[in-house]
Amino acid sequence: MLRMDTSTETQTPAIQGLTSAEVAARVAEGKVNANADVRTRTIPQIVRDNICTLFNLINIVLAVAIFWTGAYRNLLFMAIIICNIVIGIYQEVRSKQTIDRLSVITQAKAHVLRDGTKQEIALDQIVLDDVISLSRGDQVPSDCVCLDGKCSCNESLLTGESDLMPKSPGDELYSGSFVSAGAVVCRVTAVGADNYATRINNAAKVYKKTVSGIMDALRFIIKLSTCLIIPLGILMFCKEMFLGAGNLSETILRTSAALVGMIPQGFILLTSAVLAVSVMRLAQHKVLVQDLYCVETLARVDVVCLDKTGTITTGEMEVDELIPLQDATYDDALHALVAIDSLTKEDHLNETSKAIRRYLAGVQERPDAPPAVAGVARVIPFSSEHKYSGVCFGSEAGNYVLGAAEFVLKGSADLPDVQATISRLAGIRRVLVVAKVDDFDAEDTIIGTPQPLALLFIRDVVRATAPQTLQYFADQGVRVNIISGDSVETVSNIAASVGVLGADQCVDMSTVTTDEEVARVAKECRVFGRVSPDQKRKLVLALQDQGHTVAMTGDGVNDVLALHASDCSVAMGSGSAAARNVAKLILMDDDFASLPHVVAEGRRSINNLQRSGALFLVKTLFNAALAFLFLFIQGFSYPFITIQMSLIDAFTIGLPSFVLALEPNKERIRGDFLRNIITKAIPGSISVVLVVVISCILSHVLGLSQSEFSTLCVLLTVVSGLNMIVRLSIPFNPIRVCMMAVCVAGLCLGVFVFGDFFRLAPFSMQMIIITLVLVVVVSVVFNIMYNIAQSTEDKYLASLKEE
Repeated sequence: MLRMDTSTETQTPAIQGLTSAEVAARVAEGKVNANADVRTRTIPQIVRDNICTLFNLINIVLAVAIFWTGAYRNLLFMAIIICNIVIGIYQEVRSKQTIDRLSVITQAKAHVLRDGTKQEIALDQIVLDDVISLSRGDQVPSDCVCLDGKCSCNESLLTGESDLMPKSPGDELYSGSFVSAGAVVCRVTAVGADNYATRINNAAKVYKKTVSGIMDALRFIIKLSTCLIIPLGILMFCKEMFLGAGNLSETILRTSAALVGMIPQGFILLTSAVLAVSVMRLAQHKVLVQDLYCVETLARVDVVCLDKTGTITTGEMEVDELIPLQDATYDDALHALVAIDSLTKEDHLNETSKAIRRYLAGVQERPDAPPAVAGVARVIPFSSEHKYSGVCFGSEAGNYVLGAAEFVLKGSADLPDVQATISRLAGIRRVLVVAKVDDFDAEDTIIGTPQPLALLFIRDVVRATAPQTLQYFADQGVRVNIISGDSVETVSNIAASVGVLGADQCVDMSTVTTDEEVARVAKECRVFGRVSPDQKRKLVLALQDQGHTVAMTGDGVNDVLALHASDCSVAMGSGSAAARNVAKLILMDDDFASLPHVVAEGRRSINNLQRSGALFLVKTLFNAALAFLFLFIQGFSYPFITIQMSLIDAFTIGLPSFVLALEPNKERIRGDFLRNIITKAIPGSISVVLVVVISCILSHVLGLSQSEFSTLCVLLTVVSGLNMIVRLSIPFNPIRVCMMAVCVAGLCLGVFVFGDFFRLAPFSMQMIIITLVLVVVVSVVFNIMYNIAQSTEDKYLASLKEE
């Protein structure tokens, strides 16, 4: 219970708060403000999710089998698996630690009244019915009701509206809002999961992986490989063991080589490495990436949903102009403004007051600046009922008021003329009227007829980079939507001022009531005002249903639902912990001008991975095809063992793919990722399969051994790979020339110097002649197939462009 001390000495009730016994009882009942924020995943969860995958399980099983044979050099492929796991864990742990540090920065203590004394406790120790004191700068820790005092609250993180909300006894304060001015004593009405902000956060607590074209392609390839590996592996093992030489170790090595070759583990490592490099580059632009694949997603978005405050504008305001009215002079208006400013204490400044103070600070540097006004007789605080504030200095110095024209000049004959002037001059600016009045009554109502002195034009400070950034998105064909809790007129005017296309296509979302209407306005409008948190989510979902890939930026609890629903969520570093934890990207400096850098990195990553990914897919396709064919070929076993595949991987796939994947590439993304890499991979795969079949026939006719046949196949596969690298490297530059030289040199060393290590047979004259003939065959076949595939791809992309 709350008790009031009714001491006869003071005759003023004093709030005592809860007793220790009452606090203990509430703790026992679980009525405690337990932390229910959206949390990052724990390190054990991150480690588990990166290690316990079907992909890793298959490779570990194969590694155990190879280890049993004692052919340890054939385990080199596991280095790629380990690197891939380490990169994935490192990146996710790094993001988690950064977010956790940001969350610690925002933690604070609560000041409560218990047993009649003021105590400082942790936020998670607050209990239901606790009495807490809040002053300027404090974040409200739990939903509560005001008992004493007055304040102004910034609820923009909850509602999206930038206007300060006045609070007095009886009014509710919501967790997550900030006290911008004043001081109050409140009683806690909700704790933990029952808080308003927490109820919104709970809808976003499900961990959501980013959906991307690269990830979808990898999943498809791995699933397809998995479906083929088990039956092909069993059949190959049985064929080699019971119909072949019957050597168990050799059977395991050749079967493992085919199965390992069907899994593009290097492509997964390459993808992780390329995206990790993008993360490090973006960190230089103060962008924290929490999910590697979201870099690709943002590069593919065609709709970006932005909040006005914090993205287009900085959240600050500035005085743009002070225009005298009627017979008043500029000095009269300035004198009145100085008088009104004098009533505002430093700890009661809101954004409007700060703007006025900065303006006056600049004016008062002039030698003819009006002197400060002293001797305030009475202060009229701003209230949501009157929509003005005032100050009284007595009959000589005058009494002044500042506020909305329709409230200050209510009933005055000057109101129509003043409103006409405001309509003509306002534009994107907010307008307040400065007036001289006779006095105020006990209810703070203006007495007599106000004399308008001036119009004060105040505007949101627009980020200097906003027009340039918005123009970038327009040039890239990305539609920009402005979604805000502010009035639709204000948002539309500001959007138009910075060049948002279709800024006049706006809607007041408070008038939209059904899901059908939400879908309609999502399609037709570009500016959305008075948007509730749930409506933001519905707008994102409606855009996705219409086939769009949507990015959402936000900084508050009111944005959490929409951030969670979007394809790529972007939060501000100074925003709420809930928004940061849900987001895939965090702009640490709160500047959305960093987004073009993210798009550019995404394009470089996707375009280069499409080019390099084709190299890995060649190996997957030809290994699957050869594994199937050699089930029916008698006389020869599968041509490769694992260590030989490692040599092919290193210099025809691994090294060139990493070099090509890290080059600059700003081309716009075209087509489907999986289709693009399959189209490029098919020529190389067909040429390898064809030349291996021809080699098998010639080896059978000429009586070559299994070792000689394998050596021939390794060399011809290498030649096909080099042809692929040449075509992907056109046009050549110094880096690509050096890459080709290193690849050729490495392959020559492996084949001719370290042939024994890779179990390659010595070259006889007969093998040399066969090799030279088949090198010509594989090169001709590859280039014919590649030209056909390239022509088909060009026609496909042209059809997409026409659509």
